[in-house]
Amino acid sequence: MTAFRALKYGSFAHSIVYLALLFASFTDRETLALGWGHGVGWIVMSIACLAAVPRRIVPLKVAVAVVVLGGVGPFFGSIAFVLEERRSTR
Repeated sequence: MTAFRALKYGSFAHSIVYLALLFASFTDRETLALGWGHGVGWIVMSIACLAAVPRRIVPLKVAVAVVVLGGVGPFFGSIAFVLEERRSTR
């Protein structure tokens, strides 16, 4: 598995945790563990993507989507990974 693919799957996992957090908050369920999972997941993904940019594993625009927009909605980072993968295969 390539580092890009591992980061992409990590981004998808983070998006799933965030989706579960949204569902739990809208249905008045416990959100503490999911909130921590989202927060820690965002921090880990941000550090990993920032470390991957100088190594040319991910482009800067994908890292910006994960770092800047990922705290509010990690779906932006997941979409950026998919779009970059499609762009690079052309």
